[in-house]
Amino acid sequence: MEPLFLKPYFQPKIWGGRKLEEIFDYDLPDGDIGECWAISGHRHGQSTVINGEFAGTQLGDLWNEHREVFGNAKGDVFPLLSKILDAEDSLSVQVHPDNAYAAEHEGKGELGKTECWYIIDAEEGAELIYGHNAKTHEELNEMMESGDWDHLLKYVPVKKGDFFYVPSGTVHALNKGILVLETQQSSDTTYRMYDYDRVDKATGEKRELHIKQSEDTITVPFTAPKLDIKKEEIGKNTITTFVQSPMSKFFAVYEWLVKDELSLSHRVGQYTLASVITGSGKLVVDGVDYELNKGDHFLIPAQIKEWTIKGDLQLIASESEEK
Repeated sequence: MEPLFLKPYFQPKIWGGRKLEEIFDYDLPDGDIGECWAISGHRHGQSTVINGEFAGTQLGDLWNEHREVFGNAKGDVFPLLSKILDAEDSLSVQVHPDNAYAAEHEGKGELGKTECWYIIDAEEGAELIYGHNAKTHEELNEMMESGDWDHLLKYVPVKKGDFFYVPSGTVHALNKGILVLETQQSSDTTYRMYDYDRVDKATGEKRELHIKQSEDTITVPFTAPKLDIKKEEIGKNTITTFVQSPMSKFFAVYEWLVKDELSLSHRVGQYTLASVITGSGKLVVDGVDYELNKGDHFLIPAQIKEWTIKGDLQLIASESEEK
């Protein structure tokens, strides 16, 4: 078995731009592209294997037909989705449901959406919306219905290298000038609370809001998760653990900062997802070298027990924590 490299799927967005082309040299479709669905088995946009015996296979099909690649993991759908988001303009103020609400209201196969962000880059003075100030559901509903967004929303300054964990039920928005790698449950369900009264160029209409669903799913009051971020120095290299079980029951997320050579492994029966954020080098599996460059995305199947990364590069990696 060899590592599986993946071709992303690109999503146009009203708030997107062309930065994914500029920074990662992706061949983007025309228009304002907001999201690179880098490692995705979701029906709204799947990544495709580009090497080896499964070349040309979409990730969702690989999950359905070759579960051994994933350590015979359980679940009807591939559980994770890795994205890169280019917020050329601010995203809508939004919230995502949990699994139970999504199953009841969004149909079969749609998960809830807990996510997290690694800030790849941010313009000077950039900020995001993370949480709210309402103390009760009544106060929340009143402030939403009166449009008192300035008092309701919490704004947080951001810089390159920051990390945020965003459980379902969290009010949030990436604002203008932020580039992130997002690791999330495999869901495309977003409830918009507020969208700055923007008009979609394609339709000439304001985008739909989801006030009832938002009020149903927002966690009140908001408490920011207390992360226990850990760093491990291995020679010149660093492994940073941003989040894992028990805080997140859906995924573990790591940064691999490689300066020369870093040997890694995953738990028995586990598979690992990885994206190259900066630099270049090689991935070595069973004595075979695979070239790595900024913007590459790959999956290390469960059958591969150990691998080595060589070079000068930064990667964000993730594993499913669902059993």
